[in-house]
Amino acid sequence: MALTQERKNALISEYKTHESDTGSPEVQIAVLTEQINTLNDHLRTHKKDHHSRRGLLKMVGKRRNLLTYLRNKDITRYRELITRLGLRR
Repeated sequence: MALTQERKNALISEYKTHESDTGSPEVQIAVLTEQINTLNDHLRTHKKDHHSRRGLLKMVGKRRNLLTYLRNKDITRYRELITRLGLRR
């Protein structure tokens, strides 16, 4: 259920803004989105796993705050990121 290190490194290399970037909002949002998607699949089969559901809600809230920060800081980066991730359909 956890994100593997190889998948996380692939996401970082795909969404980084400069060479040594690991903590930009784009990277953090991409990693959180991947974790949210895998946890959603887990919760579809394990409907009564309320502890994981709470973790999912915390991750969704954190991603929402990061998206708000990015939208206020640079609207073009925000729009590009939500289209790449397929958010806000």
